Amino acid sequence: MTRPPALLQIYAALDSMHAWRGWHWWPDADPFEVCVGAILVQNTMWANVELALARLREANALNHRAMSALPVAELEELVRPSGQYRQKARKLRAFLVLVQEAGGIDALLASDPTALRAQLLATWGIGPETADCVLCYAASQPALVIDAYTMRLLGRLRLGPASASYGEWQRWMLAAIEAEAPSALPGPARRELYARFHALIVLHCKHLCRKNAPGCAECELQPACSFANQPLG
Repeated sequence: MTRPPALLQIYAALDSMHAWRGWHWWPDADPFEVCVGAILVQNTMWANVELALARLREANALNHRAMSALPVAELEELVRPSGQYRQKARKLRAFLVLVQEAGGIDALLASDPTALRAQLLATWGIGPETADCVLCYAASQPALVIDAYTMRLLGRLRLGPASASYGEWQRWMLAAIEAEAPSALPGPARRELYARFHALIVLHCKHLCRKNAPGCAECELQPACSFANQPLG
């Protein structure tokens, strides 16, 4: 087994394998829809979120004013396909209060990123992963999203902290990228790197680096992977 690859080598390999695949949060995505999707995707598959978003779209409820006007029971029914629909409707309503207090979604997302992250984390139902998704994909800020896919892939490549702490993983990955990437990398380019890196990790873990029965034979990272090269028997 070869030594663990550098993070930007992993990024290049992932881009080589998955650049052609579609991703739901590229720059042309509607910011409010991104925020709603980031909340609804908690503890479920994106396919289920797409069903809920389609129902909200059909009800003309994918803007903060229309969604705020919905009775609780109607909002719950619309987001039912995403699972835990009562909790998720409550989380959406808490987020809608934040949007209203900020003067609208554009004003909220234009806030200072440090302050915006703090506001998001202070909102019921929004944790670090959801907050960083909003920052990166809706507010176009250089926020690096960490998730279970990140820990699975990099753990199999013998990289990352021993713990499952979001903060520890984020600090480690940011420091490792900073050590490899030019420190003068401008904000937009850094945001693009973070956004694309997370997207590629998700795509890789959905299509190849699955929890069970991974497609190691098709993976360019296989020579460095502890999972792919573990002894048989």
